[in-house]
Amino acid sequence: MRLPLLTLAAVATLLAAADASAQTYDPRYPVCMHRYSGGGGGLGGGGGGGYFDCSFTSLEQCRATASGLAASCDVNPYYAFDEHQPRRRQRRAY
Repeated sequence: MRLPLLTLAAVATLLAAADASAQTYDPRYPVCMHRYSGGGGGLGGGGGGGYFDCSFTSLEQCRATASGLAASCDVNPYYAFDEHQPRRRQRRAY
C-alpha cells in the first residue's frame, strides 16, 4: 500500500515542478528578442535555452536592446500584421 502512495506522490511532485511556460510570444507586439541562456558546455553538457521578450515595436528598437547580449531579434509569428481595425461609422446629421 505504501509503494503506490509513494509513486503517486513522486509523480505529483515531478508534474508540479515542471516548467509551464504556455505562451512565449506576446501577440500585441510585432518584434521579439530571443535571449539565450548558457548551457553547460564541455563534453556531454548540452542544454541551454532562454526566453522570449516580445515587447518591441520595431527591429531597430530590439537590436539596440540586444546589443552586447547573447540575443537575436525576430519578427513575432503571432502578431496580426494584416489585421485592420474596423472603421467606425460616422453619424450623419440630417
